Amino acid sequence: MPVSPSPVSQIPARHRAAGRPSTVLGDLAESATGSLASVGRRSAVVAAASGMLVSGLTAPAVAAPAAVAPAASGSVVPGAELGASPAAVDTSALTAAARAVLASAPVVTVAADTAWSLDLPTLTVVADPPPAPTRTQAAASRSQARAAIAAAPIATGAPAPASANGSAVIEIAARYVGVPYLAGGTTPTGFDCSGFTSYVFAQLGITLPRTSAGQREAGTVVSRADAQPGDLVWHPGHIGIYAGGDQLIDSPQAGGTVQFRAIYFSNPVFIRIG
Repeated sequence: MPVSPSPVSQIPARHRAAGRPSTVLGDLAESATGSLASVGRRSAVVAAASGMLVSGLTAPAVAAPAAVAPAASGSVVPGAELGASPAAVDTSALTAAARAVLASAPVVTVAADTAWSLDLPTLTVVADPPPAPTRTQAAASRSQARAAIAAAPIATGAPAPASANGSAVIEIAARYVGVPYLAGGTTPTGFDCSGFTSYVFAQLGITLPRTSAGQREAGTVVSRADAQPGDLVWHPGHIGIYAGGDQLIDSPQAGGTVQFRAIYFSNPVFIRIG
């Protein structure tokens, strides 16, 4: 009988995998790993029973926000954790001085209808002084004064002596013969001695000092022999105008009016002006 061939198996053959070499260190590591796995399983069972899951190996630790403790006054103190003891700051000592000042400060009240006023100084407007006259204006003023003098009535009195003819000073002085003596007088309403002489010379544009002592030093002293009509005649406390021929014209207190008369005092001093 013919022999039928043997059926072929469709299951692949399996070969035993090569085992890991066994060493003393390997055995110790395997034993330790098995112990850790056993402990881990027991920890997982206990955590599941209590409703918590503990995992310290997989998720990173996240810090929970710190709880905030309420302050004693009801406000929240930032950064204070529950259960912690933050350093307390006593502010009462720092604010005691300010509270004392506020407590002692007076209370100022102002009525709603209070009227306010300001005391302002009284201002007075003063006009600028007139400008100083120029030389032309001064010359015009002198010309007007001379014209006014020439137009003024000549006082009655003794005529000028012949020796005074041609003297402009005596010609002007003779116009005021009869004007009364007046202490401190400087105008044709009344003259004193130096007021008379200064007024007469002013008509010629010559300014003399106001007093007889000042006029004594205003010119050049000349001798009696060289004296001319129009020179001043001085002695202490009095002054007049020399009219020639040992006569003068003055405003004497004793005589009472401007007049021509003989020189009545001794040692006269003759002064030439100009």
